[in-house]
Amino acid sequence: MRHTRQPRLALQPTMKNLVFRTATDADLPRILEIIRQAQRRMATAGSQQWQDGYPAPANIASDLAHGYGHVICRPEKTVCENVPNKRKAADATGPELDTAACGSPVQKPESVIAYGAIVFDGEPAYEALDGQWLTAGPYVVVHRLAVADEALGNGIGTEFLNEAARMALRRGIHAFRIDTNFDNHRMLRILSKNGFTRCGKVLYRSGEREAFEKCLSPGNNLQTRKNASRTTK
Repeated sequence: MRHTRQPRLALQPTMKNLVFRTATDADLPRILEIIRQAQRRMATAGSQQWQDGYPAPANIASDLAHGYGHVICRPEKTVCENVPNKRKAADATGPELDTAACGSPVQKPESVIAYGAIVFDGEPAYEALDGQWLTAGPYVVVHRLAVADEALGNGIGTEFLNEAARMALRRGIHAFRIDTNFDNHRMLRILSKNGFTRCGKVLYRSGEREAFEKCLSPGNNLQTRKNASRTTK
């Protein structure tokens, strides 16, 4: 099967130099806040997805316990407050901050802006697909992907999928599966733009989901981009 090259969405300048890492228990309150934001956005958009209490805190806690949970963060940085020389300190952020230009250098902590569960153990619901998968071997699946309100529109969801794909390729896995609701139009657009093929429907307790798959290969799916998010363990 021939796969055409799919363009990657470029991050906006303010979204570069991000950190991708495994989520920890300390991230849980912020992750739940991001999940609640996503639930409110779906409700406002008229989507039925995530309107029954899922994902609940117990779902996220289980992700963390199994090592599935991952986050994208804005890194810790130093910024200027009470700047006496605004022209000199116009770009005074980050590790090379000119403290002489700052009235009050302030350390801003790392900020989580996206969460998702990256699973290599399989998804039982996918065994009963109403349709046909592109592949029959091992795969990676992403569940519970959510982006913070303030980070929307910057390709963060796409960057998270790219990181999951990189993880899969490092493990020698070349199939990426994911599902979403028929009326989750934001996620459907992301999957379409990033080369996922609709394969059918899967059934969960909360109802049917549209199921998608993408075949991965280093040559035509992932492209090196300067200032991409860096990965930490």
